[in-house]
Amino acid sequence: MAEYYDVAIIGSGNLAWHLAPELENAGHRIVEVYSPNIRNAKALQRRLYNAEINQSLDFSSSNANIYIICVSDGAIEKVAQEIALPENAIILHTSGSQSISQLGYSASQHLGVFYPLQTFTKNKRITFEDVPILIETENQFTSKILNRLAKSLSKKVVAVSSKDRMAIHVAAVFACNFTNQLFEVSDQILRQHDFNFQMLQPLIAETVNKSLELGPAEAQTGPAAREDMETLGNHMDFLEGSEYQEVYKLITDLIIKR
Repeated sequence: MAEYYDVAIIGSGNLAWHLAPELENAGHRIVEVYSPNIRNAKALQRRLYNAEINQSLDFSSSNANIYIICVSDGAIEKVAQEIALPENAIILHTSGSQSISQLGYSASQHLGVFYPLQTFTKNKRITFEDVPILIETENQFTSKILNRLAKSLSKKVVAVSSKDRMAIHVAAVFACNFTNQLFEVSDQILRQHDFNFQMLQPLIAETVNKSLELGPAEAQTGPAAREDMETLGNHMDFLEGSEYQEVYKLITDLIIKR
């Protein structure tokens, strides 16, 4: 039998923007939202059914069972220190890189981490069903509820320690953020020569699909993988004087060493 919870969202960034409505779609109730920026809080409120805005971190009279901190990593500790919670409240943060101990400054004994392993942008819809949700708790009571909450959204719920979550987060930065930055470099090079980034779409799609199917090591191709020094030299000459030349050399050397 499904159980539904009353939830308060602290923060109004990209993750809160997607997570709060998704929780409501799963049957939970978002009863309050808080953001230091009232305009952002109101924008998030408009995406929800009956959520109210709390203009401070005093939730001592709140009806919520679960308090989810969706703020930048550097702000988690400050929120945990300042938030006032009702008795038996569960407080969670959503960071991939921060330890559960960051919540130790709060008054609650029921701490947890609820980390959706995905990239979020406000104007790009995300389906949570296939998003891995990495969870961590310190007691059985919190573990039971956090598992239920996570499984109401996703088919992929994994209990992970803070140390292992850090490893996963570092790997995710390489796979997502760094890769996207290299897409931007490609876009800039093409624009400088009056070509559109969409030209690379079939190549990017095939690269990702092949890497997922065969594994990244097996899928690696290109001049560095075959140690084609003539082509590599031509590329380095092309990038002479560019800030991208050093990046090209660094990644090329890494591929050759592998």
